[in-house]
Amino acid sequence: MSQSLAVATSLQRRAQTTRWIARAIALLICALVVARAITVSLAESYPLTFWASQLVNGLVLGGVYALVALGYTLVYGILLMINFAHGEVMMIGGVAGFFALQLAQALGWMRGPAGLVVAALLIVMGIGMIGAMFTGVALERIAYRPLRNAPRLVPLISAIGASLFLQYSVLLIFGVSPLVYQRPALISGGFRIGPVFIPYTGLIIFVTSLALMGALFVIVQRTRLGRAMRAVAADRDTAALMGVDVNQIITFTFLLGSALAGAAGVMLGFHNSVIKFNSGFIPGLKAFTAAVMGGIGNIPGAMVGALVLGIAESIGPSALGIPAEYKDIIAFVLLVLVLIFRPQGLLGEALAEKKV
Repeated sequence: MSQSLAVATSLQRRAQTTRWIARAIALLICALVVARAITVSLAESYPLTFWASQLVNGLVLGGVYALVALGYTLVYGILLMINFAHGEVMMIGGVAGFFALQLAQALGWMRGPAGLVVAALLIVMGIGMIGAMFTGVALERIAYRPLRNAPRLVPLISAIGASLFLQYSVLLIFGVSPLVYQRPALISGGFRIGPVFIPYTGLIIFVTSLALMGALFVIVQRTRLGRAMRAVAADRDTAALMGVDVNQIITFTFLLGSALAGAAGVMLGFHNSVIKFNSGFIPGLKAFTAAVMGGIGNIPGAMVGALVLGIAESIGPSALGIPAEYKDIIAFVLLVLVLIFRPQGLLGEALAEKKV
């Protein structure tokens, strides 16, 4: 007994030593990054307006990541699984929104008065959200529900397979050429606050993202369905004994997360002007990174992680004097650093103590 205790104590000390070494290395990396950023900033002499513009771009990017990250964190909170096909759900929403936009343009709605154009844009976004919701519910029913009681690795493999299936299905149906979003004149261009230019699409993405995230928070925290979702997340079996329809709540969770992803897909299509079969892969991966950084299963954490990641990706390459193509490296190095110093995420994993 004493020998086992000694071995356990020795292993614990080794693990603690390893953690301290990792943290020391992480601190060294942070110091080098800060020194590099200061050196580049002094050498390049970027004006303040440049950094303000990069901050605006980061907030727009973070708003898109946040809408997708919320879907990851909702599903994880209920099922303790990562829906790796969620980026493709966003892409399907963007594709559905594209065809709705084509129909609105054919009917002349995008060339009418401002009120008609706004109504048409809301319809386009609504159809994109509906397309994503159908996709998300179909994934839950076909790819995840039969594996609900299987080991955790099995649904993960199923999610990866579903992601590839959706990508290449869209590729076979619509081809490799991107679908081009044609912006109406109402949301083309932008405006200036002082010397800083803010595109209309960027402002729409940021404001709409905040509104949708606020609506989700109210639904989860203030409604009967939200209480049922939190009950299922806390203890699925006990919630079922108390009369909660677990299957219905899980379906509703996928509906909510997919609707947010569909909205992100449509807004990203308008902002970037294109959508194609693999448009959801990288944003989906970054959104998952944001959810882990903020604290997987934590709704405010997903928002904070997404905004931090978006700003870091936007400002990081210029601050470090590296090409913008390396922004992905910044994102994942930031994730590693956060996990070294705070493994539960920036705001903490909401369900860590109860379910792990």
